[in-house]
Order: sequence, then C-alpha cells, then structure tokens
Amino acid sequence: MKVAHLCLSNWFVDGVGYQENELVRQHVADGHDVLVIASTETHSEKGKLTYIQPADYVGQEGARIIRIPYRKILPEKLLRKIRSYRGLSTILEEFSPEYILFHGTCAWELLTVFFYVKKHPATILYVDSHEDHYNSARTWISREILHKLFYANVLRFVLSKVKKILCYSPESIEFVYCTYKVSRKKLELFPLGGHPVPDNEYFSRRSKTRDLYNLSEHHIMLVQSGKQTLRKKILECISTFSLIENSSLKFCIAGTIDESIKEEFLRLISKDDRIQFLGWKNLDELTNLLCAADIYVQPGTQSVTMQHSLCCRCAVILDDVLSHRHYVTNNGWLIGRDGDLSAILQKVLSADLRKMQQDSYCFAKEHLDYKVLAQRIFAA
Repeated sequence: MKVAHLCLSNWFVDGVGYQENELVRQHVADGHDVLVIASTETHSEKGKLTYIQPADYVGQEGARIIRIPYRKILPEKLLRKIRSYRGLSTILEEFSPEYILFHGTCAWELLTVFFYVKKHPATILYVDSHEDHYNSARTWISREILHKLFYANVLRFVLSKVKKILCYSPESIEFVYCTYKVSRKKLELFPLGGHPVPDNEYFSRRSKTRDLYNLSEHHIMLVQSGKQTLRKKILECISTFSLIENSSLKFCIAGTIDESIKEEFLRLISKDDRIQFLGWKNLDELTNLLCAADIYVQPGTQSVTMQHSLCCRCAVILDDVLSHRHYVTNNGWLIGRDGDLSAILQKVLSADLRKMQQDSYCFAKEHLDYKVLAQRIFAA
C-alpha cells in the first residue's frame, strides 16, 4: 500500500518514539510505500520547539520525509497557527497515496487533503487527534478563536471525506465532540501504543536489572518516571510511600526533577533508604527498569510511559481520570476508585502481582502493540 503520513498540524521529530514515528516505522517494516509530509517544526536536542529548513530526505524511520514551507500570504508567526503550507497538493498528486493519515485536527491544509480525496475518491483518509482539555485551548483566544471558530469549521467542512477521527484518549474524544461539534460516530479510540516485550527478552532484562539494584524476588519494586513537577505529585508519592514501614518495598524514580521542587524532593528521599533517584534514562535503560519493576506509579498528570510500562508487564497505580480507566481492570489500582494512595500501597503487599503483571501484558498485546495499531487504518 502507498501510505502518506501528514504531520502538518504539529511537529515531526526525527528518530524518536512518538506515535507518528512508531506508526511510520511499522508501516515501513510491513513493506508499505511510506511518505511523511511534515512541517518544518521539530525539537532540538534539548527538547525545545525549533524550526528547520524545508528538506527532502530519508529519515531514521526508513521512510522518505518531505518538509514543506509555510505559505507567504501572511506573517509566519500567524501561519504557524493557521498551518498553511506550500506544495502539498503537488506532492500528493505525485505520490498518489491509497491511505492518508493526517496527524492532528488543527490545520488549514486539511482543506487541501479534502479536495485531493474528492478528486481521488478511492483514497482513504483518517485524521488523528491528540487534543484534549488539559493541553489544548487553554486560553480564551486559543479556545474561542483558534479552536472553536477556525479549526472546528475547517474540520467539519472536511468530515464527509474522513473515514474516522482517531483519538488518543477518551478525553480527546470528549474534546473533539464538545469543542469541534463532531458526531461521536466519527470518533474512535486510538491509544498511544508500545512494543510488548516478549518472554525471553523480558526475563533477561528483568533478571539483569534486578541484580544491578540488588533486588531479590521478595522485593516489590515500584517505579515512577518522567519530568517530575508538582503536577506529577511526586512529593506526595514519596511522603506516602515513606509511611509504609515494610522493607520489601523499593521505590525507584527515573527522569528529571523540576527546580521548583528539587530541594524538597532531595530532602524527602534522603530520609528513606528504600527510595532511589536514578536520573534520566534513555529508552533502552527505561525498558530495563520497567521490566525489572513490579508496579508503575503515576499519581498525577498523564505520561506516555504508562503505556510503555504495560508493555513491560508492570501492574499500575494511576490517578482515577477518564483516560486511565480504559487501562486498569484486574492489573492495578486507580487512586480514588480503589482508595487513596496509602490504602493502595497496603493492598500491594498482599496482591497477586504476578497475575496482575500478566494481565497488563495481555492488555498491551491486544490493544497497544504498534503492529496491531498500524494495521487499523487498513481495516475495511
């Protein structure tokens, strides 16, 4: 199949593990002819939004990438919000995709794709959405002008040629329904995914990493990771953990600590030798850590590491918000639904963690595997 991934509503960062990259990699691995048409937005090595020159090259994902420039009809600062580009129609005509996945609902260029599909009705068009009430439309101008007036009208205009809008979370579904006034019949859950770790690799990673941290089989290892801020509730998590007096519990924290909480963070962990701060971990190191862990803890705001932890067979302790409920049945606890964090940590001590970890793995294989997710756009 000829598949075009259009990253014009947001950035495309070469060689990372975002959903766009993973789907492109998988489509390449599956033998499809894949083209990425992207904006000039990307991230620097320090993770900051930056802009590069238009280019045409083969990316680390194995697909051809064409980065196209903004139109020159308006000041570029405004065009970065409108997301209008030069040359998209010509590229689509030359490539002739059978499937188009437009990443993001917020772009003028959805209109260009609409008219292309209208001209070539055999082409299947999907749009995905990562917008939600936590990260999008957070100011009055953004909400009322950009989203409700501009993006919403563009999206509704093209809907007749869109097979489905694939939303990364239940909260994204609610955002698209409420803000853009799109029928729920057009909306489908399409979660962030991962790569479920097979048996041989899992047990090898688990054994080596637990040996590295001097953990025996009777130890229960909890992990929290990512950029730790007040919204991640890391301080509350440490304080609550320290109240549970049980030597079998270990708590490892990976990632970075925001300067606003760093002093208090260091003070708290210095009081409990069961807690280790491991610093930043690359993807391979984080995978080792999650395979070694028994439970992944996320009491605050959302993180893509949660899906990765399920692929690494962690039971989970998550905040009870709409987007988390889909992931937690018999494989963990929701803070609020199943008691407060202190009560849940007490339950951990008598839980059948091996069974819960296996349930996480089964869920990941069925719902989160990028091999499965990548095939969904070819469904009849």
